[in-house]
Amino acid sequence: EVPIVESGGGLVQAGESLRLSCVASGFTFDDYHIGWFRQAPGKEREGVSCFSVNDGTTWYADSVKGRFTISSDNAKKTVYLQMNNLKPEDTAVYYCGASNSYYCPDTLNEYGYRGQGTQVTVSS
Repeated sequence: EVPIVESGGGLVQAGESLRLSCVASGFTFDDYHIGWFRQAPGKEREGVSCFSVNDGTTWYADSVKGRFTISSDNAKKTVYLQMNNLKPEDTAVYYCGASNSYYCPDTLNEYGYRGQGTQVTVSS
């Protein structure tokens, strides 16, 4: 059983929307922070958003504020990243991670569980 699985990526046009899912299994979901990161070709991986399953606290990178929304369905052990008004610069592989720390770690490597990524491509 894979602890973290992302899905929902695809090819869309600028201005359209996608919803990514991060499904967790095999650990106590309620105790974790779930973070989304992305890495575009030739660029460093960057944090996009983070969600505290315990209290619902959220964080967003400035580049996605007002366009992306992170949420969860605890019964399904799933965290969603709703991405609206997508831009070509949002094109990247998106990764999900789960951390049992008391905060959202800055880098994906600090998350104990990490997914394989899902490709998001936004055409202009």
